[in-house]
Amino acid sequence: MFASQNANWWDGGQKVKTGETFAPRRLDTPLDKLTRKSAGRRSQTHTDRRRGRYIKARPANGSTDIAFDATFRAAAPYQKHRAEQRKKVAFAIQKGDLQKKVRVKRMANLVLFLVDASWSMAVAERMNATKGAILSLLTDAYQRRDRVGLIVFQKDRATLVLPPTNSVQLAQKALVEIPVGGKTPLAAGLLMASDVLIREKHTHPDVEPLLIVMTDGAGNVSIGSLPPQEEAYHFADGIAQENVKCIVINMEHAAFDQGLAQQLANHLTAPCYSLNEIKAESLYHTVRQEMGK
Repeated sequence: MFASQNANWWDGGQKVKTGETFAPRRLDTPLDKLTRKSAGRRSQTHTDRRRGRYIKARPANGSTDIAFDATFRAAAPYQKHRAEQRKKVAFAIQKGDLQKKVRVKRMANLVLFLVDASWSMAVAERMNATKGAILSLLTDAYQRRDRVGLIVFQKDRATLVLPPTNSVQLAQKALVEIPVGGKTPLAAGLLMASDVLIREKHTHPDVEPLLIVMTDGAGNVSIGSLPPQEEAYHFADGIAQENVKCIVINMEHAAFDQGLAQQLANHLTAPCYSLNEIKAESLYHTVRQEMGK
């Protein structure tokens, strides 16, 4: 049910050209709310570890990463009232004076693409547009120095085409060569995405990932005993419980849409957009509003 770094494991199907690319609205992670203001800038995020640049202080509340300068300033106004304590020490500090350091560190975000390459999306023209959208989003992530990863699912398995990396050239090449066709192992794709995100969390604990799922939401292949759609929702619920930020992009044509992408988004507790919406001028503000909730 799983493969790694081999987008061409299946010789069947049909090769589909890449559609027109465009400048998409940014699909920002929560890290972007802090300091990212232009392309090519890594995000800054608060960290509880004793690494990163010290920018301000707050009450310690049990923290051991003490900001001594801020602690001295907090205690200074009370020195006259602590005469008894100052008989033993030159400068009287009490527990309530302790201040901790608030630190920030620069890091890259992780954008993981999970792409449906089955025939459930109906026609080659739709996949043509889908590939154009994926390349546009990959390019946007690369320009902002995000780490990107790419998983595709089709026929009877999910394939990790590109493990999370700073380079998108391999993903662009592999995406063009991916054959489309076969059934839709949506559950396998979600399970692989969950596994990749868990590994990344252990390797890079300070990075908050963004999972972009591009599908019509119709799963028809199981990897266990549950019905395909129920199994897919089970894995989606697991991803949601890990508080992973997700976005579902519905690749189904509006005339044939059965609402399955929206149902998947509901299980992922994620917003659901159409292909046209990722080109829309309003998406940037819409997504930032969703991510800020």
